[in-house]
Amino acid sequence: MAPIIIKYYLPFFRRLNVTTAYEYLERRFNLTVRLFGSASFLAFQLLRMAVVIYLPALGLSAITGLDVYVCILAMGILATVYTVLGGIEAVIWTDVLQAFVLLGGLILSVILVIVAEGGIGGVLEVANEANKFQAIELNWSFTELATWSMLLGTMMLQFGPYTTDQAVVQRYLTTKDEASAARGIWLNGWMAVPGLFLFYLVGTCLYVYFHHQPDQLIVGMKNDQVFPLFIVNKLPAGISGLVIAGIFAASMSSLDSSMHSVSTAITTDFYRRLKRRVSDEQCLKFARRIIVFSGLSAMGFSFALIASDISSLFFLFQKILGLITSGLVGVFILGIFTKRASSTGVLFGAYASICVLAYLTWFSNVNFYLHSVAGIGTCVIVGYVTSLILPRRDMDLSGLTMHTQQDPGQ
Repeated sequence: MAPIIIKYYLPFFRRLNVTTAYEYLERRFNLTVRLFGSASFLAFQLLRMAVVIYLPALGLSAITGLDVYVCILAMGILATVYTVLGGIEAVIWTDVLQAFVLLGGLILSVILVIVAEGGIGGVLEVANEANKFQAIELNWSFTELATWSMLLGTMMLQFGPYTTDQAVVQRYLTTKDEASAARGIWLNGWMAVPGLFLFYLVGTCLYVYFHHQPDQLIVGMKNDQVFPLFIVNKLPAGISGLVIAGIFAASMSSLDSSMHSVSTAITTDFYRRLKRRVSDEQCLKFARRIIVFSGLSAMGFSFALIASDISSLFFLFQKILGLITSGLVGVFILGIFTKRASSTGVLFGAYASICVLAYLTWFSNVNFYLHSVAGIGTCVIVGYVTSLILPRRDMDLSGLTMHTQQDPGQ
């Protein structure tokens, strides 16, 4: 994704001089499209926050014996407080520190499993026998996992966060210049490779460990409780606290970003836009109240997840990501890369995308990695065709499309 973002989206957003990505949609189309975009983003972020606050609460509950509801409250309140007090600067710098703690905890877990299994050779032997290192699956199935569908689907899923998500776009806008933002995107891309390898390696090591210790597994437990169970049974006191801190770090770095971006979107796209003549001080107070509201909402949705029967929240999260963001991604593509797209057309396209994704999610066996491909494609095709049938009113598109925006360096 990095080359595409740096070449097209990063310079485009920075030259718009906007606070939220959805301000652009009003300039390009109208207020209705802007509010649709912002509302789609808010719906996804509220569900996302519930997931990222629920998972580490399971870990803390398993280790400390505290009630999982208490753990959710503790983490939610802490993240809310420091986000209210520190704003985007607190979000960015705590993310940096939390990343180091997270990676350190994961590396330590891998080392402990390797030591327990008598060396890396023992881990590799068991994992290889179970085909844990199979990296290629060359089939053309639309219902089962395959290399082509995972590559294509993952790329399409990332279009949402990296091109339309205020939590990410706001980072493009906080750097001192375009070159600094580009370096950050490249750094994120290169770090993702060893980072993701490390995450999957932890999962493989956990498989090997419980392969030899099956009696430690609890019948009926959720997949997301396996790592906390390993921490409780294997890690010594103090060390287990570090690993749990790492899990918390991953969650809170996502949680604070979401709360801040939700606050920015609601304040800019709804409060300031719809309520005229409000001062910056009033907006700041309102934004802080929204951070508190979003934190409380995340905790409330997390409580609902406790009672749900979900084997793995990872797959649920991927489905939610495709369902809610695919239409919005298509709207941005039509707005940025075409001059023909109209407000009516893109809204028709987004509606068609939601319908197609709802069908794929609940009434078909199509691999969820392909959902976003179908959703984005439907929005772009239906939106463009509808725009040709129902063209936009004449308006000045200067600076609002890739074809009409000038490079200030030229």
